[in-house]
Amino acid sequence: MQTTPAIILAGGMGTRLSKVVNDVPKPMADINHQPFLHYLFQYLSTQNIHSVILSIGYLHEKITNYFGNKYFDIDIEYSIENEPLGTGGAIRKAYELVKKDAFVLNGDTFFGIDLQKLKHPTNDIQVALKQMKNFDRYGTVEMNDNDIITAFNEKKSCKEGLINGGIYYLRENIFKHLEHNLKFSFEKEILENRASGLTIGAKVFEDYFIDIGIPEDYYKAVTYFQMHKFEK
Repeated sequence: MQTTPAIILAGGMGTRLSKVVNDVPKPMADINHQPFLHYLFQYLSTQNIHSVILSIGYLHEKITNYFGNKYFDIDIEYSIENEPLGTGGAIRKAYELVKKDAFVLNGDTFFGIDLQKLKHPTNDIQVALKQMKNFDRYGTVEMNDNDIITAFNEKKSCKEGLINGGIYYLRENIFKHLEHNLKFSFEKEILENRASGLTIGAKVFEDYFIDIGIPEDYYKAVTYFQMHKFEK
């Protein structure tokens, strides 16, 4: 039985993490003597994901040398950017290795959702959302009573709101009819603009969410993965 593959966007440089992470791509940040990607692979293994496409760019050899062609029980293929393509360009390039639908995950965030619950039979894109309180690092997301996204709001200080959790379920051939430059932002040009009339739905999850993009949250991730183990 063929299972849905996952694309992991792992080309980030980690500029804001330079005080704690040096000379490796951000997803290779050391968390308890393991790269952050190690924990994403552990999580994906518990979700019965058996095929991953790693979208890589900056210092990509450090990722390919570490993970090889198989990690845990997951087969790995690589989509290598010779120059930064933006999240949209990276996903579209990686999608050349995908035959059907796929999950997409950010390589610097962890959101421990049940991936199968994100799937939708008709929406072109499904976005995993997280309810957050007292934040200013993220924009908020609005949706209607049918769980269709209606707006992405700019980053600002919020007491409470839904944020994009950085996991997507993309339907087959999503890029087939979209005209874009080689380099583009998936968030801005696809999600926020709802490109070419795509139907973009969402599901809210209560699972733990962490983004290691700043030192404060990097250290939270260190503590979290010390305390939590993944089980199938």
